[in-house]
Amino acid sequence: MDILDFNRIFVPTMKRTIGIIGAVIMAMAATGQTFESYAIKNDKGMEASVTNYGARLVSLVFKGTDVVLGFDDLEDYHRHKQNFGAVVGRYVGRINHAQFTLDGETFKLQENGKGVTSHGGYPAFADRFWSLDSKTDSTLTLKYISADGENGFPGELTVRVTYRLTHDNALRIDYEATTTRPTVINFTNHSFFNLSGNHAKPITAERMWIFSDSIATFDKNKNLDGRFMRVDGTPFDFRQPHLVGERLYDYDEQLSITGGYDHSFALPETDGTAPIAWIEDDDTNIRMTVYTTEPALHVYAGNGLKGNMRGKGGTMYPRRSGICFETMHYADSPNQPHFPTTVLRPGTTFRSHTIFKFERK
Repeated sequence: MDILDFNRIFVPTMKRTIGIIGAVIMAMAATGQTFESYAIKNDKGMEASVTNYGARLVSLVFKGTDVVLGFDDLEDYHRHKQNFGAVVGRYVGRINHAQFTLDGETFKLQENGKGVTSHGGYPAFADRFWSLDSKTDSTLTLKYISADGENGFPGELTVRVTYRLTHDNALRIDYEATTTRPTVINFTNHSFFNLSGNHAKPITAERMWIFSDSIATFDKNKNLDGRFMRVDGTPFDFRQPHLVGERLYDYDEQLSITGGYDHSFALPETDGTAPIAWIEDDDTNIRMTVYTTEPALHVYAGNGLKGNMRGKGGTMYPRRSGICFETMHYADSPNQPHFPTTVLRPGTTFRSHTIFKFERK
């Protein structure tokens, strides 16, 4: 019995309390897919671990400090939500009305939340097993082939993501994709960073700088409304460094919609060699600087963490115990023609990279 027959015959009969997560666990067992992990390191002692499930970053150790949240048991990455360390796609963020029109054809996507397609539907890239494409001591490339029509998206999409630890203590993530039909794409890495060495400690005391003068704004339903807001005089102005929690509880309409920082900061056009953000911790004196070729930096301050997930070493992850720096295009770009395009066509190769560089202050 193939996976399509399995889903058609058995999934609809499962109790609602099992839900879609339980269904996908059973599908994995039916196809014999297994959780694997791969270790890479650089010549300075920096180490990283990546799992084939969702091409997720499991650990990133700099100077003895693991700076990303996660789990000791690889299967916990499937049991828990929040996309810990995952490559998110085909399309990170929400596509309004769960559809878009390209070249005169309207594509109806899988709706997975209040009339939108969020993070590519379910299961999406974060929920798939990727194959090992190549590996060296310091570099790992994983591949996933997304079928034509998967979750409603057109084109067979071949995606490669490469994790590389460089000589200057940076984690570089490269994305590469080709398609058989015109389509839309938007990838990112969803790692939760905490530089303190104590993953039970909120990141509100870490200091952050972002080279951005505006954010993309949400409507009351947390869908992008196609507009931008200047950060001047708002809690979103990080052009001078501020503690993450310094203005987090100030009254602001955008903060109230999302319950904290969960917004895309507009970035200047760059080739990825100029820093666009950094965050630092006074306890460990670790600073992480971000570089990217993407047009936006989505900062998510762990508002949805609730203290009910047991992570590495048995640590419970409280609210705002991790912060994400999701370099990406804007959500709903397929329906917002004034946003930078996310269209990929046959015969062209999408390439993008993001760098997280670490140093002691």
